[in-house]
Amino acid sequence: HSVVRNALFCLETAANEKENHVYTKALMAYAFALAGKEDKRKALLGSLEKEAVKKDGSVHWQRPGKEPEVDLPYYHYRAPSAEVEMTAYVLLAHLTTQPAPSQEELSFASLIAKWISSQQNPNGGFSSTQ
Repeated sequence: HSVVRNALFCLETAANEKENHVYTKALMAYAFALAGKEDKRKALLGSLEKEAVKKDGSVHWQRPGKEPEVDLPYYHYRAPSAEVEMTAYVLLAHLTTQPAPSQEELSFASLIAKWISSQQNPNGGFSSTQ
């Protein structure tokens, strides 16, 4: 359909920009995964991996210039909802591929899922409904 084709053209143009925000890259990686554009998906995921925060056997993404976490006893830091959301989009981009994710992608995806699950509140939800 021409609307979808034009939208993908717009996204491809935006993906070629030098400076894209990490949140934008996460959304575009998932959009290209859904559209079956493997080369674009892989390129964005490669770029995102360079910006990943790898800590305590998990992987996530955060906003550039974010204040460092405060390490207090008996306090479990929960990331802002936008960081949970963009990390979830990267996870979806890793898992949404045809014919199926590679073993390497599944291993990396499990590190992302570990971080996301650590952000759940005691009721099983997250900091917001995003």
